[in-house]
Amino acid sequence: MLLGFNLLLWTTDVAEEHFSIFEDLKKIGYDGVELPIFGGEPEHFEKVGNAARDNGLGVTAVCVMPDEAHSCLSSDAGVQEAALGHISWAIDCVEAAGGDVLCGPFHQPLGIFSGEPPTAEELSNLVTVHKKAAAYAAERNITLGVEPLNRFECYVLNTVEDAADIVGKVGAENYGLLYDTFHANIEEKDPVGVITPNIGAISHVHFSENDRGTPGKGHVPWIETMSALKKGGYDRWCTVESFGRALPELAAATRVWRDFFPAREEVYRFGHDFLRETWEKA
Repeated sequence: MLLGFNLLLWTTDVAEEHFSIFEDLKKIGYDGVELPIFGGEPEHFEKVGNAARDNGLGVTAVCVMPDEAHSCLSSDAGVQEAALGHISWAIDCVEAAGGDVLCGPFHQPLGIFSGEPPTAEELSNLVTVHKKAAAYAAERNITLGVEPLNRFECYVLNTVEDAADIVGKVGAENYGLLYDTFHANIEEKDPVGVITPNIGAISHVHFSENDRGTPGKGHVPWIETMSALKKGGYDRWCTVESFGRALPELAAATRVWRDFFPAREEVYRFGHDFLRETWEKA
């Protein structure tokens, strides 16, 4: 297992002032950092990636779709082009940072709902855009991991099975789904049971407690989850994802209204030790 840490605990815009975090995470024992790519240019992410590598850390990244004018679900050719352009820009930023994975809900904007299940046309449009995105990423040796989210954040791709179906239709070696323990806890009837039949489609993992707080302080079945991943031969990135109230826009998007941990240090220090030890036991 490669254990990473998502920098959204601190910021949506990683800058030089955050580089000291890299040193701390490396000393604790993390293998990498996950960069939020919500704005900026590749040149900026090249500097961020260099700082990560200077501290012996690998890089992955996460992005979202900014609005309905960039939705992969749209039948409008202009909107599809804009959606592909946004994902391609994020891929360029990952490449500049020296990263190898771009993950996240890059299929629809957060908090937008139709009031109905996704239509066959919307899913077909999604596959069309993501086939092109996967081809663009493959040329840059980037793996994509589309993220199914819970029903309170999106209406398309709520379950692992939903996402695995899209993975099959896109049919690209570098295109898979992101398994997130937080979302699985909400949407799956058997959060652990969905791992084994879909292990071939999982290209990235987020370790996130059921309340978005410190891993090991909630009720996610960690031993069982890790055992299923290990038995399936998963040996890629597992990234810790935890949110607080420090970033108002992110807190609003992810519905974080209260504190889930006494201090950030608990999340990345206790979380690291707990997850490493549990992985060994699993």
